[in-house]
Amino acid sequence: MSSSDAPVNPKPLVLLVGVDLGFPNFDAGLQELGLLAQTAGLQPVARVTCKRKAPDAALFIGSGKADEIKLTALDTGATEILFDQSLSPAQQRNLERHLDMPVNDRTLLILEIFAQRARSHEGKLQVELARLQYMSTRLVRRWSHLERQTGGAGVRGGPGEKQIELDKRMIGDAIKRTKERLAKVKKQRQTQRKQRERRNSFTISLVGYTNAGKSTLFNALVKARAYAADQLFATLDTTTRQLYLGDAGRSVSLSDTVGFIRDLPHGLIDAFAATLQEAADADLLLHVVDGANPDYLEQIEQVQRVLSEIGAADVPQILVFNKLDAIEKNNFPLHLQDMFELRDAFEGASRSVERVFVSAQTGEGLPLLRALLAGYAANPPAEEIPLTAEDLA
Repeated sequence: MSSSDAPVNPKPLVLLVGVDLGFPNFDAGLQELGLLAQTAGLQPVARVTCKRKAPDAALFIGSGKADEIKLTALDTGATEILFDQSLSPAQQRNLERHLDMPVNDRTLLILEIFAQRARSHEGKLQVELARLQYMSTRLVRRWSHLERQTGGAGVRGGPGEKQIELDKRMIGDAIKRTKERLAKVKKQRQTQRKQRERRNSFTISLVGYTNAGKSTLFNALVKARAYAADQLFATLDTTTRQLYLGDAGRSVSLSDTVGFIRDLPHGLIDAFAATLQEAADADLLLHVVDGANPDYLEQIEQVQRVLSEIGAADVPQILVFNKLDAIEKNNFPLHLQDMFELRDAFEGASRSVERVFVSAQTGEGLPLLRALLAGYAANPPAEEIPLTAEDLA
C-alpha cells in the first residue's frame, strides 16, 4: 500500500475493562465506557469483565485476570487499557508494569473529554484545575523527564527525587493560580446574578444526564444555535438566553448547563462549582431525561445525587421526558403530562413533580411545556423560610 493510501490519524485502539464489585449500576456491557471512549477519539476493540468481592490492592484485578487482559490486548491490537472504575496511582502504575502498556481509568477519560470540549475561558480554567489536581497524585508515573536526573553515589531515593519535588511545587503553584483566576470569574458571575435579581428575573436551568438532549431542547425553546450532537458531553459551557412566554406576558432566563454522568469525578464537581451554581441558584429546574433510554431511572438518580452535592436538591423541578419520537410504541405514554415520584438520592424520601413528554427534535409536546413554564413564571413557588425561635415564641 502506498503512503497516500495509508489511514490518516487512525484512532488508538483500546481494550475496555469492567469489574463487578457487587454494587448497583454495574455496566455489564460497558456501553457507556465505550461511548466515552469514542467521544474522546478512541476506538474500543474488545471488552473484558470480571467479578470480585473487593479490589486487589496492587492490581485492582487479580494477576490471572491481568494476564488474560494482556493476551486479549495482543490478539486485538489494543494499545491502551481503559478501566471503568477509578484506579489509585499505585494500581495504575503496577498495571502498566504488568501489562507493559498504558492504563487509564474512567476519571482521566472524562477529564480528557472535558479538556477537548471546553470553549469558554471559565470552562478551560475549570478543566485545567481538575486535571492538575488529578495529575498531582500521579507525578511519578506520568512525567518521563523525571528519569533524566539520576541519583549519584550516596544519594538516597534513587532517580529523579529532586525533580519530583520541584514538579510537585510547580503543580501546587499552578493549582493555586488557577483557583485564584476561577475565584475572579465566580465573582463576576455573582455580580451578574445580583443584577438579574434586581431586575426580578425568573431563572430556569436545564439539567440532566449527558446526551439526554438538553442542548437540542434549549435550541428548540429559544431558537438558539448552541452546539448539539448525539454524543456524550457535546457541550460543556453554560449558555443563557431570554425565553419569552406569551401566556405569562414576560421573559425568563433559560440556561443550558453541563450534562451529568455516573461517577462524575469529584474534582470536576468542585472545579465546575461556578458553572453548576447556575442550577443551585435557579428558580426552576428542567430536568431533561432521555425517555427512550431503558436505564432512565438510574440516570435520574445519578442527576439527583449531583444536584444534592451542589445544594440544588430542593429547587423546584419539572421532569421533561425527551426523545418522545424514539420511544417504542408499546412504551408510549397514555398522557403527555402527569406526575412522577422523584426520590431523594440520599435520604430516600420522595416528592411528586410534574412530568411532561416532549420531542425536542419534532416539537411535539413543546407547547405543553411552554404553558407549564408560563404557569411557574407567573406564579413562582414560594420560598420556604425556616421558622426561628422568635417565630415559635
